[in-house]
Amino acid sequence: MDQQKTGRFLKELRHEKEMTQEQLAQIFNVSSRTISRWENGTNLPDISLLVEIADFYDVDVREIIEGERKSEMMDEEVREVATKMADYANEEKGKLLKSVQIISFIGVLVLLISIGIQTFGLEANQMNIGVLVVTFVALVIMAIVTLYVTGLLEKVAENKKFVRGMKIVTIVGLAAAFWRVIVMTVITGILIFSVESAPIEEYDDVSRYNEFMNFSNGAYEKGVDTVWTKWGMDETIWPARITDSMDVADFKMVYYNPWDAQFLGYMVVDYSADEYEKEVKRLNEYDSTEYIGYYCVEEEKTYELLAVNADSYNGFVYALTDGKGRIIYGEQIFCNYFMDLDYTKYIPDEYLLDGFDATTKSDYYKKMLGDE
Repeated sequence: MDQQKTGRFLKELRHEKEMTQEQLAQIFNVSSRTISRWENGTNLPDISLLVEIADFYDVDVREIIEGERKSEMMDEEVREVATKMADYANEEKGKLLKSVQIISFIGVLVLLISIGIQTFGLEANQMNIGVLVVTFVALVIMAIVTLYVTGLLEKVAENKKFVRGMKIVTIVGLAAAFWRVIVMTVITGILIFSVESAPIEEYDDVSRYNEFMNFSNGAYEKGVDTVWTKWGMDETIWPARITDSMDVADFKMVYYNPWDAQFLGYMVVDYSADEYEKEVKRLNEYDSTEYIGYYCVEEEKTYELLAVNADSYNGFVYALTDGKGRIIYGEQIFCNYFMDLDYTKYIPDEYLLDGFDATTKSDYYKKMLGDE
């Protein structure tokens, strides 16, 4: 059977009637696209329509199938057999179609209920979001199948207003189904913007020391009206003031606040023999805290650790010495188990506690995040 030949014959018959595809589609209760597919040879008319088409064009069913006119017309016996076959096909098709329609509607309903439960009843993590996406895709597929088996898909495709409305409904549905994802995306965008736009304040003028160290409340005073607390960390390990007997070899204070305030500082002081002895005595009397293991820190070996105030969440304040009159004061104060600030750009590695790692790649960060 030559479908292209049959299609050309159907087109020729329509032209003889001087009818458009749209007009013919209304007569046979199909879409104009279906008529076009018949005439292009892409699809053939259902057997249930062959007799009706043959009667309309006043041709033999065999002529439509073979794609050319014959000399004799179809006799009554052949017509009767074709009609009965068409009726039988319609009946069987109707039973099957009804079953598929019921199953399709049930499938759409179940998927809608599933999306509702997942959207409002589960935590927004990657696994649940993935399941929600898969469920939504399944819903779309089931909805298309339902439209197809009910015969509405082709009619819907030709109704531009309805298609536009469906697009709007789909977008709204996606927004409703993935509102958590959208909210998290917006929050993430705000965080990224905050991180990118927040200035890094860097100070190396030791004459402003008292502006950065406030031992009464552990705060870094920024301006007159704004006070950023240093997360309650005790800074009294650092000197109460800078005296004339202190030779400050290096000093830096860094403040960064993309979302939560972060502080980084160090001061290297060379003392006279007497002053060094007094300062070491003061620091040895400090009630130091446990520090090994916090942020991957190991037992200090690069320098001698004189005093340390460590917190598993907020970081460190400490003092180190080379044993030759030099004392190094340091602090890294932050929160959330990591520093947004790239601290390696602002403090020499030797001034950090051995093993210190406050990045999101550290084992400590992964461990603590898993414990939350």
